[in-house]
Amino acid sequence: MRTDLILINDWIQPNTRVLDLGCGDGELLNHLIGKKEVKGYGLEIDADQINTCIEKGVPVLEQNIDNGLQNFGDQSFDMVVMTHALQQFRRPDLLLDEMLRIGKECIITFPNFGHWRNRIHLGLKGHMPVSEFLPYNWYDTPNIHFCTFEDFRRLCNDKGLTIVRWAAVDGNLKGHLWTRLMPNLFSETAIFHVTR
Repeated sequence: MRTDLILINDWIQPNTRVLDLGCGDGELLNHLIGKKEVKGYGLEIDADQINTCIEKGVPVLEQNIDNGLQNFGDQSFDMVVMTHALQQFRRPDLLLDEMLRIGKECIITFPNFGHWRNRIHLGLKGHMPVSEFLPYNWYDTPNIHFCTFEDFRRLCNDKGLTIVRWAAVDGNLKGHLWTRLMPNLFSETAIFHVTR
């Protein structure tokens, strides 16, 4: 698994109820079900990804998360997870509220657009960077909100949320001293564990 998923795995307790929003091919949920005996579902909109989940035996529901999560009751899950997708939704702030309505806690990962390589590329070349980590042009990217590690921390603070723990990892998805000391500048992926 990717290092961010390994960290998430470490942060989730066995036998919990988990909802994985934008679960993709179900890799994380499949691992959690098999190794930690969690009970849960994935939500996904892409038909190919849904088929892959079904082939793996991962419980998945087709749902457009941008249309809301009203079909889930308050505190239906112990943990709601979203990896590398928050920046693709119309109102990430409202989605965060919904995640913490239906789950006691949530874990969110997203690309840190404040990474030093992005800053230098934009400053020197004058156009949005395209890289292995962010392989889209500005006009075809699914990312509609470019946030930084610090932007998300401020959002949590503004909402009065508690950041239980965080991690910052670089392009190799490994944590280093500099990603811990200056996560807004050196992390390519931000990982937050949040509760009310």
